[in-house]
Formats: sequence, structure tokens, C-alpha cells
Amino acid sequence: MDMLFNGWGDPARATPLPDTVTGLLRELLGVAPREAAPLPPEEIHVPESPLGPDARRALEAAVGNRAHDVRTDAESRLRHTRGKSTPDLLRMRTGDVTDTPAAVVLPDGHDEVLAVLAACAEHRLPLVPFGGGTSVVGGLAPGRPGPFVALDLRRMNRLFDLDEVSRTATLQPGLRAPEAEALLGEHGYTLGHFPQSYEWATLGGFAATRSSGQASAGYGRFDEMVLGLTLATPEGTLDTGRAPRSAAGPDLRQLVLGSEGAFGVITSVTVRVRPLPKVRRYEGWRFASFDQGAAALRRLAQDGPRPTVLRLSDETETLIGLAQPDAIGASLERQDAGCLAVVGFEGTAEDTAHRREGAAAVLGDSGGTFAGPEPGERWAHGRYSAPYLRDSLLDAGALAETLETAAYWSRLPALYAAVREALTATLTEAGTPPLVMCHISHVYENGASLYFTVVSAQGEDAVAHWARAKHAANDAILAAGGTITHHHAVGTDHRDWYVREAGPLGVEALRAVKRVWDPAGLLSPGVLLPAD
Repeated sequence: MDMLFNGWGDPARATPLPDTVTGLLRELLGVAPREAAPLPPEEIHVPESPLGPDARRALEAAVGNRAHDVRTDAESRLRHTRGKSTPDLLRMRTGDVTDTPAAVVLPDGHDEVLAVLAACAEHRLPLVPFGGGTSVVGGLAPGRPGPFVALDLRRMNRLFDLDEVSRTATLQPGLRAPEAEALLGEHGYTLGHFPQSYEWATLGGFAATRSSGQASAGYGRFDEMVLGLTLATPEGTLDTGRAPRSAAGPDLRQLVLGSEGAFGVITSVTVRVRPLPKVRRYEGWRFASFDQGAAALRRLAQDGPRPTVLRLSDETETLIGLAQPDAIGASLERQDAGCLAVVGFEGTAEDTAHRREGAAAVLGDSGGTFAGPEPGERWAHGRYSAPYLRDSLLDAGALAETLETAAYWSRLPALYAAVREALTATLTEAGTPPLVMCHISHVYENGASLYFTVVSAQGEDAVAHWARAKHAANDAILAAGGTITHHHAVGTDHRDWYVREAGPLGVEALRAVKRVWDPAGLLSPGVLLPAD
């Protein structure tokens, strides 16, 4: 099944907002019903593909002369236009197809990817790898105009090897996360990587963006799971990772992880796997304030015992009920909502019980009040629902978008305040006062991430409206000592701030890598780094 072309995921799962929530949006934020319904695909005019006959023949030859795997029809190209950020969806809903690829190519393995890259180099065609299409940072459209190829990796969806002695698995990049879990689950293993995009995102995308899953406190980030990978570049093949750790020079894996298709196409990943948990238990804890809850999370992250899932919503997010998307608005009657922490444990019965008992002692000693299993179970039930809620908010005429960052624990309070102030001030000055919510989504011994959700009226030009707010927030993040992205990646949306974060010397080093691996500059131009 393909994703909804102008929204998130399965169209059958989209549900309208309750009338009570719609009424609150209009009363509190001035949200007005949208003036026109989103254009259906049959009403969107997609110009004919500019792909020339010689280039098409070369691409067909690269994929074994399978003509059906070089697609230039309007629907295929429309479904590979941009990603799933709010600006992406708003533009698609109005029929904006300026970033539509000239062709969609579906290779069936590493050698075919190399051949496609060679054909693109011969015909000077930029190429953008396409996995699940879930990018929310402008990572699926080149940062410069002109025809390009979308390289759809869905056919590369195999489990190559499972080493049960070493507990590693080698998989192709086009596997969606549920498909990978099913293949591993047949043998009693799990990857343990469950980001909000889990149902649609691919393993190659996880590696290319340094993804972080909702159970990262227990399983780690995806880049920590990757032990080896294979990269296809216009100049040949790079194989990395013959041992779990090595002192043989700088780790070339780290150049590929997070490179977002700008250096090459990941064609396989070798990852660590864990036994399927025997027990999964999620529960809730309440704290009087965000600061109090954050201090409790820091104690667990630094001194343990560390849960598998550890999240904390601020007062506003808790009041609205965003931690449980299937229960939005349920907390509005409460006067003592405070801040909700979701704490989860996965593993053997013995290990889970031991960690849960120890964590409860720390959380209670830190001022937390046990709220029972219901908040945690509701979060687990609705953990992939937030993007559908975003679609419903857009349908109701609201602007809804997210952004995230991370910093050391000592900097986190100032970062939280700075981003909230930047978003609130910018949107209020534009006449659309926002609702700004936040939660700590991932924790580490030395710091944590902050994940913000913003809801406001759309204004006259919603895309430009959000761009101003996003730019102000990005400036505030760097000024407060945060990183421009913790797990959404750089894309084109964060690129200019990433350049500032990396510094001139760092950027020039990355440009040198690109010149060696992609001398024509055809891979994801303008993504990660400014296009030459």
C-alpha cells in the first residue's frame, strides 16, 4: 500500500477532530475553517516528464531492461513528490508539483543501483534516494531546480543474513520497519527501533537520517545499532564494518550515517538484534512541574535503572493530552494534570520487574506520583497516531507542525524557554497566537532531546507563516546551545543552520568527501549541504 499522497499513512485511519476540539481551536486560537478542500490527485496537473528518450533507455538498461521499473506516469511521480512535513502537505493540497521527479526508478539490488548511478552521471541527472517517503525536513527534493530521478528502493526488501551467534542481521534498505520486524520475529529477534514513522519508514532511511526510536532509552538510536553497511556511489562501492568496534582509523560508517543520500545510496545495513521481549509494560507517572519531571528523568538516565521507554510531557502537552493522541482533550477538565511521564519496560520477566521496582523508587523519591498503567498503555496504543492527528488539524484549518532539538542537561531549561519564546513571539506578532507543547522524547546520560508541537491558525499564507516561525526557532536553538536536529535529520529545511553548527572547516571536510564519492554533485543536491 502507498501512503496517502497529500497526508500521512493509510487514508482509512484518518479521523476528523471531535466537535469539542474544533470549537476550542476556533475559540482559543482563531482557527477558521479552510476555504477549499484539498485537490484530489486526478485534479492535479502533472506536466509530462522531461526525461529524454536516451536517458530513459539508459535507466531501463540499468534495471535489467524492466521498462515498468522506470516510471514516468503522473501518479507515480506525484507520489514521489517531496515528503510529509506540514509545508510539504500544504503545498500538495493546493496542487503544487514543482518538485515532482522526472522519473521514478526501482532497482532490485546493489549492482542495479550502481548502474542507475552510472546512467544518471552519463546524462547529468540528479538522483534522490526514496525509502518510505516520511521525511519531514525537505529531504526528498533537490535544493536546486531541474529534472531529477527518485530512486525508489522498495524492491530491495530482503533479509540477507541472520547471525544468531553474534546477534546481527544484514538487511536491505527498502524494508519497511514492520517488514523487518516480521522477518526478524520469525527467528525470535527484534531490532527494537520504533520511531513515530515506524509503520512507513525504511531501514535505509533510518540509517541515512540517524533515526531515534521511541524505545531508545533501552535499545539505543539506530546509528548505535548499525555495525556495518554498504554504500553505492558514482565512483564505486564502499563496504564498512568488519567488526563491532575497531581502532583501524576513523570510522567511515559515521560519514554515511546521517548523510541523507548526499554521498551515496545505502544498499545494505548490518545491525545488532535483540531477543524478542517476553514482557512489555508501560505506565504513567505525574510530576508537579516540567523541571521536577526532567530532574527525575535525568537521575534514571545517569544512575539507572534505565527503562526501555522514558518520556515526559510538559504542562501544556499534558493538559491537552497529546501524549495520548487517541484521547485528545480528555485532560482538559483536570485541574491537577501537572506533567505526565510515560515509563516503559521490555525484556524478561525478571529483568523487567527488577528495573521497574528500581525506577519506581527513583521516580517516587523525585516527587513523582504513580498514575497506574492506563496512561502508559494508552500511549503505547496511540504511539503512531500523531501524524494522523496533524492531518486532522490541517483539515480543520489549523497549522500544526513539529520540531526537535537536543542539548546537555545543564542547557536544557534555557533551550526549552528560548524555543517556546521564539515560536510564541513570532506567531503572535503575525496575528496567530499559538499553542506550543513540548516533551522530552529521548534521554542520555549527558543530555536529552526536546520535541515541540505547535498549533495555530494558518494565516493568509500558511507555508510562509510557518517558515518565519521555524527560522526563529532554529536561530534560538543554535543561540541556546542546542543541536539543529536530534532525529529528524537536516534535509533542506535545516541545512543553513547545520552549516553554522558544523562550522566552515567541518563543512569543507564534508564537501571534500562529496567531491571524492560524487564528483558531479548529482546525489541529493542541496540536501545536507548547499548545492554547488
